[in-house]
Amino acid sequence: MRHQRAHGDSAADVRDFFTPRAADWDSRFPDDGPAYAAAVAELGPRTGDAVLDAGCGTGRALPALRAAVGPGGTVLGFDLTPAMLEAAVRAGRDRDGALALADVARLPLRDGCLDAVFAAGLISHLTDPADALRELARVVRPGGSFALFHPVGRAALAARHGRELTPEDLRAEPNLRPLLARCGWRLDAYTDEDTRFLALAVRRD
Repeated sequence: MRHQRAHGDSAADVRDFFTPRAADWDSRFPDDGPAYAAAVAELGPRTGDAVLDAGCGTGRALPALRAAVGPGGTVLGFDLTPAMLEAAVRAGRDRDGALALADVARLPLRDGCLDAVFAAGLISHLTDPADALRELARVVRPGGSFALFHPVGRAALAARHGRELTPEDLRAEPNLRPLLARCGWRLDAYTDEDTRFLALAVRRD
């Protein structure tokens, strides 16, 4: 899970926020594992697929992604913050996927090499959301899938941080649908409940 902040964070802002929180991140949110697994199941990667957890943090989605694609599939976990990747290694999640320090706006991947992308809380921390979403579209094959996930919904998350929802929230469906469309995606399913946020999109041909 990612802390909700206004979009526009620089890479340095993201690192400054997550570095001191990395060591106890999982212990702060100990019950999110089933929600991650359920979201990965709805993303629907198949045996042998190549998948990316974009902004993987401590790698909580990696076990579910590995289970879905099997030993012959490819699981990648990219994050901007070294301390979060180190926490993922301490948790043993490097056994489920290859971890790397990388910016989702400049991915070290060739065009169309992935079948699916999973992203938990990512959009709230992108300096330029459209650039990053276009870059994710570049590396996913036509017809591939994309999940934007958070283990609590928008209203519950805002309340947790003492804020109200605003019409400018990028994750609001009227904002997210056209943003995804401009970046090569088609929004196919949208759920925003207290217990989770999940937007599922498909890479357009």
